Amino acid sequence: MNYTTKEPATLSPAPSASVLDEHAKGWRKKLGQSLLVLLIIFVASWHVGLLNFNTLANGVPAIGTLIGESLPPDFTNVASWVSPLIDTLAMSIAGTAIAVTLSVPLAFLAARNTSPHPVVFQVTRTLLNGLRSVPELIMGIIFVAAVGFGALPGVLALGLHSIGMVGKFFAEAIEHVDEAPVEAADAAGATRLQVLYHAVLPQVLPQFADVSIYRWEYNFRASTVMGMVGAGGIGFELMGSLRIMQYQEVSAILIVILLMVTVVDSLSGRLRKKFK
Repeated sequence: MNYTTKEPATLSPAPSASVLDEHAKGWRKKLGQSLLVLLIIFVASWHVGLLNFNTLANGVPAIGTLIGESLPPDFTNVASWVSPLIDTLAMSIAGTAIAVTLSVPLAFLAARNTSPHPVVFQVTRTLLNGLRSVPELIMGIIFVAAVGFGALPGVLALGLHSIGMVGKFFAEAIEHVDEAPVEAADAAGATRLQVLYHAVLPQVLPQFADVSIYRWEYNFRASTVMGMVGAGGIGFELMGSLRIMQYQEVSAILIVILLMVTVVDSLSGRLRKKFK
């Protein structure tokens, strides 16, 4: 009877020294980057006085006094805030609608895979960067000077500023589409517009909807600030109460704004679930 001898199982070779060295080098690089970020944060905090604990401690009593003067909230004029709240809500909806409507074509021009020419790509990207770099508050001041007081300058400011951000997010979503449907549409002889409509747009619609709803949520918060520069809405009422130092009324308006923001957040969350 023949017995076959089994050779002992060979052990997998230990990691080479070069692999360990590369791992240690990568770890040291990440540690150095983290320390650099922490250093930048420390320098920035020191520059703006965030680390000046004496100043912060001296400001605590003043904050306590201000809070004391704001309590209890005064809701005597709550009925007169309904119309400004409606203006604020309408301002956010109209501004978001303007932004989404204009951002869709601009996004296709600003995406690398759908832009018709590199020059068009660069010009559109520069336009989006320019709109995004000007704060909506500055735009609000400009439009108030141009068209007068009211909700219209707020709508224009929110809409134009939002184009810069919404268009950027839309363009990035387009750049990350799956190329397989696009190639299939091209192979079937579809025109350029047909490819965009049938192969690209269906893939990015959920992202477009999510960004649009989030931007509406943001614009509602921003529209409360727009009223402080004369663009109407509940922010105008808030600024009026601050000017005459009616802090109890200010706290009441802030509570109303908080409740409205909570409602808008809840509604936007439900809308986002429907589009997923």
